[in-house]
Amino acid sequence: MTTGGRRASGENVPDRTQSFGEEVLGTLLDRAHVLPPHRIGPIVADAVGKLGGRDISVLLQDYGQWLLVPLRSDGLVAGDPQSIDESHAGQAFLDTRPVEVSLADGVRVHVPLLDGGDQVGVMSVTLERVDDDARRLLRRIACVVADLLVTKHGYTDLFFLSRRREPMSVAAEIQWSLLPPLAMIMPRVAVAGVLEPAYDVAGDSFDYALNDDMLHVAMIDAMGHGLSAAVMATVAIGAYRHARRSSISLSEIYFFMDRAVADQFGPDHFVTAQMMRLDTATGRLRWVNAGHPAPLLIRGDQVVSRLDSPTTLPVGFGGEKPVISERTLKPGDRILCFTDGLIEQHEPGEQPFGEHQLIDWVNRVASVRTSPRAMSRSLSHALRDARGGRTTDDATILLIEWLGSSETDPTAP
Repeated sequence: MTTGGRRASGENVPDRTQSFGEEVLGTLLDRAHVLPPHRIGPIVADAVGKLGGRDISVLLQDYGQWLLVPLRSDGLVAGDPQSIDESHAGQAFLDTRPVEVSLADGVRVHVPLLDGGDQVGVMSVTLERVDDDARRLLRRIACVVADLLVTKHGYTDLFFLSRRREPMSVAAEIQWSLLPPLAMIMPRVAVAGVLEPAYDVAGDSFDYALNDDMLHVAMIDAMGHGLSAAVMATVAIGAYRHARRSSISLSEIYFFMDRAVADQFGPDHFVTAQMMRLDTATGRLRWVNAGHPAPLLIRGDQVVSRLDSPTTLPVGFGGEKPVISERTLKPGDRILCFTDGLIEQHEPGEQPFGEHQLIDWVNRVASVRTSPRAMSRSLSHALRDARGGRTTDDATILLIEWLGSSETDPTAP
């Protein structure tokens, strides 16, 4: 027999009764594992409705990274797409923090949907008033919603169709299915990438994995355009992942990728590639370059150097054993990897866009210190505008930031 949470003997007993917050979140979790994707709207509306919330929207980023697009589902308000750069929801998305806006009849709260450090989208809801309890519960509901969107995405087209704002080529379909999340933000390291043109990309791709303290990164550019380039990129990334998961050296990874491309496509086909490993505990960066443009090192608010290194032949050409280059980063350093379509864009008879212009624009964008996700997106859009909106080749960027290792880091032992 217990009295007031304590046994008659005096032994403490945890209070296992269900609180209001647990009831709200528990209902979401209990129903989530058997929930069809198209029924996300009703259970989200039900959970938020218990807090007194109304006019609920779930907004997903479009593939071009310009808009937040409403998910169409029962229980959710559809409305028009919202500009990421010019809306309160976009501010919450870019800053990864809730934004509250006073209305005549309440408060509109925009909460980022975060999953593994990636911004999935934004949940927007109107409440009559907002206090710390409501903020806490909304934040936790948003975490569950983000996880639902990510886990259900694997077996539905619903979210893909919501995010697509233009017709997409078959090559682009292949590339998007191949990619990891566009961003990952962890206590020690952050990664963010942008593919352009989003709806017609073909030969560009990237991949990454955080295994214990080691961040593994690859960026590739397969020759050619269209479907053939996408297929070659798929083989190259597949070979990279297989080799990486075999725990072999960077040099051996190059040879494995080289053989895979040569065996499948013959001696006249190639993929430029860059493979990196960053020890997130120490900042030690090691990389090999196979005919790819040298990355840029950004320190503070400007480019301080190129990561020049000896290069071997592109993947598929049977190059010599690549030299492994090394550099130790400082906390806050950012590495910008890019494909040659970014600097070689030009009209007939004109000069290419060039690396000097690229560096100028990187310095301008980096002067406003933002998250890697916001910076990569801003830089991609700024470069597109600087090229007059023209993209005759894939133009992909990948930004890596080493945040440093700290005793307060939750990943530290």
